[in-house]
Amino acid sequence: MHEILQRLRPGDRVLDLGSASGSFAEADTAATVFRADLSPQAIPRFACSDARMLPFRDESFNAVILNHSLEHFDSPATVLSEIRRVLRNPGFLYVAVPDASTLTDRVYRWLGRGGGHINRFTDVGALVELVQRQTALPHIGTRLLFTSLSFLNRHNWKHKAPVRVYMVGGGSERVLRLATIIFRGIDKSVGSRTSVYGWACCFGPSIEFDTRLFSNVCVRCGSGHSSVALLRSARVRRGAFGLRLFRCPTCGVENYFTEDAGYALIQ
Repeated sequence: MHEILQRLRPGDRVLDLGSASGSFAEADTAATVFRADLSPQAIPRFACSDARMLPFRDESFNAVILNHSLEHFDSPATVLSEIRRVLRNPGFLYVAVPDASTLTDRVYRWLGRGGGHINRFTDVGALVELVQRQTALPHIGTRLLFTSLSFLNRHNWKHKAPVRVYMVGGGSERVLRLATIIFRGIDKSVGSRTSVYGWACCFGPSIEFDTRLFSNVCVRCGSGHSSVALLRSARVRRGAFGLRLFRCPTCGVENYFTEDAGYALIQ
C-alpha cells in the first residue's frame, strides 16, 4: 500500500474504500485523502456510501485502496467496475484480502459468526483475474501476508469481546506472541501455511512493489516488518530460552523474531 501512497503527489486524490475511520494515516501520503464506508464516521472528506454506487464523478481519483474490505462487499465484481469508473487513467489500485482457507480466517469467522466476510477468496490467481477483468488494470505484483492474530488482542477490543475469544487465549499478548512463533516454526519445518493471513495485490502502471515475505508481524498493531531491516536497526534482542524478540517500529510492542528466509509457502 505504502508504495502507492508515497508515489502520489500534492493535488492527487486517493480513495480509502471500506475504511471505516481509515486504513492508513493522512500523513502517509502527499495526496488528498477521501474515505468511504457504509458506517458513518465523523472525519474530514468522508462519504457514507454503498461501494457499488460511489458518490464521486468519473475519474476522480489517482488511486483507490481496498485494505481488507473487498471480502465484506456484496457483489465484488460490481464494486470493482465502479472503482474503474472513478479511477483516473493511469491510476493505482491496492487490494488486500484474507485467504479464507487459512487457520487465521477460519478463527476470525468462528469468533464473529462470519465476521462480516461475505466473499471467500482462496485462489490468488482467480482474485487477480477478477480485478483485471473488471478494472482493466495490469497486475504489478502480489505479496503474501503473514498473520499476527492481532484481532484477538485485548488491547484492540473496542467493544465487549465474544465469549469464544476466551477459548483461544483470552486476548493475551503473551499467548499471541507464543502462537505466532510456533506457527512460523511449523511452516518453516513442513512448508505449511498456519502463519499465513492472505494477500496484498497491486495494480496499475509499473512501479517497484516489494513482494518479499515479511514474517515478523506485530501482535498489537498488525504491521509487518522485514527481518533484515529489524536486524539492521538493532531492534532485535536475545530473550529467554534463546528466542529472539523485536520491538515493533510502529507501536513499540515486543514480538518474537524470525528470519524471513526459509519459508516454502504456497501462494
